[in-house]
Amino acid sequence: MTPSDTDVTLDAALDPLVVALDIGSTATRGGVHDASGRRVHGLQHKVEHAFTVAPDGTSVIDPEQVTAEVGEVLDAVAGDRRLGTRIGGVAMDTFAASLIGVDAAGRALTPCLTYADSRSADAVAALREKLDEHAVQQRTGTRLHTSYHAPRLRWLAATQPRVVAEAAAWWSLGEFIWARLIGQPLAGTSTVAWTGLLDRRTGELDAELLEAAGAGPEQFSAPRDPARPVSPQAPARWPALARAVWFPVITDGFASNIGAGALDATVLTAATATSGALRVLLEGAADPLPSGLWNYRVSKDRTLLGGAINDVGRAVSWAQSTLRLSPSPAPVLSAPPSGATPLVLPYLTGERAPGWVGGARAVFGGVSAATDADALFRGIVEGVAMTYARVADELHPAAPQVVEVAAAGRVSNDQPEWLQILADVLGQPVTHVTRRRATQRGTALLALDVLAPDVSRAPRATGATYEPRAEHADYYAERRRLFAEAYERLVAGMS
Repeated sequence: MTPSDTDVTLDAALDPLVVALDIGSTATRGGVHDASGRRVHGLQHKVEHAFTVAPDGTSVIDPEQVTAEVGEVLDAVAGDRRLGTRIGGVAMDTFAASLIGVDAAGRALTPCLTYADSRSADAVAALREKLDEHAVQQRTGTRLHTSYHAPRLRWLAATQPRVVAEAAAWWSLGEFIWARLIGQPLAGTSTVAWTGLLDRRTGELDAELLEAAGAGPEQFSAPRDPARPVSPQAPARWPALARAVWFPVITDGFASNIGAGALDATVLTAATATSGALRVLLEGAADPLPSGLWNYRVSKDRTLLGGAINDVGRAVSWAQSTLRLSPSPAPVLSAPPSGATPLVLPYLTGERAPGWVGGARAVFGGVSAATDADALFRGIVEGVAMTYARVADELHPAAPQVVEVAAAGRVSNDQPEWLQILADVLGQPVTHVTRRRATQRGTALLALDVLAPDVSRAPRATGATYEPRAEHADYYAERRRLFAEAYERLVAGMS
């Protein structure tokens, strides 16, 4: 009998067990999962954190701090003596597109630059003058943008030349943590792909981009297939991990698709966490690649096609902390659409897909003296939904076989009413994946594909499916037209 997707006691858990770590924008989380993919009750832990941000586009976090958080999580989830040596593997995902310069001893020379750090905007412009961006995207699957390494390295060379001169390697956050814990900066294929430097077809670093960035291939970890763990000497601090293998670090986007049940080209995942994305897994590379999307190589035979959105949960949290909202937002999100709702372009930390304007900022239109906080909030949520729709428009021709949109993440779990707005704007049914920590689950499942390939997996837990409402189609079509006009007038010219 296939187990259900609910927590299981340690006594009832199926071996081998896996520790899955998930480092997101707001916290480091981790927990023990059994061979069916179920969380083991009582062996889960979370440490909250936040990026350090500034008006100049700074968005960083201390890599030593996050390494300590991972240690705290492992103390909590792998310290139970009842575990014995039942843990077969340790796997980790992190937020994507992180960058840390390290010296020859692996010491951090820079803070961890996150995907939202936009200080390299001028370097993006310079690279667009120097390189054929279309050709770069068709090779690497990525545009020239502040989220990727080439402009960031050029910016660092101009602003911190001594650091660049001393840097022996450029690691992601996950590589830094693994180097600290097991002495090996294991970078999964997807982690290297999210640098923007990896050829999506060959799996090799792109020579033209490396030259433009002023870096050598020896400064980057070789991409390692996620199905190839290593067996280092386990840290004595965690005896329960003595027999565990350690998996290369993967990106949260890849893990999120797996955790949401989007295992092939028929299911499109709408990730709705602090940042968001629309993504679909493909066999091989998308060819040709739409100009507004990315296509990352994630393993030797699969790529991930989609587009990322910087501000989803971040936009909701900003509204909740800044505006005097009603105690419960559900009635605001469930109400019929209104022409009095402000038109919001919710780019608080810049735009990624599909326009890739790193310096974009939020725009509020149609605000009058009669506009209250709840109306602003509704406008923000509608604006977020329209950013997803802009990505969906480009994705559909490259993935026409999609039959389901699966929405997973904090925003969908905390505010499920917003999924009706998303369905109305997309004009497509949206299924709510209710399983919390879907990304962490995906990281566990990928490890279990190696450790326990013959064990049946617990199915994903789902809630309601939201059908688009025909009576709202004209309203959202007009809102999307106005959004597009405002974008072209106020945002597009900033690229």
